[in-house]
Amino acid sequence: MSENPQVKAILEHIETRERELADQAEKFRARITELTQQLREIDAESENLRITRKTLLTLPLPSPAIDQGRPDIPDHPAYRQILASLADAGRPMRARDLCQALDLPILPKNTEGIRSKLKRLVSRGILIEPEPGLFARLDA
Repeated sequence: MSENPQVKAILEHIETRERELADQAEKFRARITELTQQLREIDAESENLRITRKTLLTLPLPSPAIDQGRPDIPDHPAYRQILASLADAGRPMRARDLCQALDLPILPKNTEGIRSKLKRLVSRGILIEPEPGLFARLDA
């Protein structure tokens, strides 16, 4: 090595910088390895999705259900009684009229209970509400 202090300082600076660059390069290599692994995982998942899509597109369409057009009537007997009363009447009815037909006292709790059941039947497509508060069967 040179005895010149200026040359010696420059050489030490070069060695320090080389070590820094080597450390930095090693960190980048480790990061590249990590990113390569993540890229492999993403590629594998993308391939799985492509295969799943291809498989789904080749499956035959399911056959339609036998009773698809008939909406489900709730299990509670009150719904069946309401539908029977509407069928017997043969005309649209209000909640109050149904209370009378079902021999329920005309009380707010009864009319509101019947009204909420009627609304539920409308939302399920079993009844229609041709005008606010008036309920009818679909076939009426």
